[in-house]
Amino acid sequence: MCFGKPCIKGHRIWVSLILDFLASGMTMAEIIEEYPQLHTEDILACIAYGAEMSRERFLDIPIESVA
Repeated sequence: MCFGKPCIKGHRIWVSLILDFLASGMTMAEIIEEYPQLHTEDILACIAYGAEMSRERFLDIPIESVA
C-alpha cells in the first residue's frame, strides 16, 4: 500500500497507474521499458487484481443515444 492505494509488491507503483497505462493502449513491453524494475508477472498481477475488484460490483455508466 502506498498512500492507501494498492501497489505492486515490493514497489511504490500504484496498480491503478498500470491499469490506466494498459487502458490507454500501452503494451506490457512499453510499460516495462518505462519501468524496468517491473516484470511481466507484476503487470499480470495488476490485471488480476483489477478483475478481482470488479467481480460482483456494478458501476452505472451513462449511455448517450446516437441521433
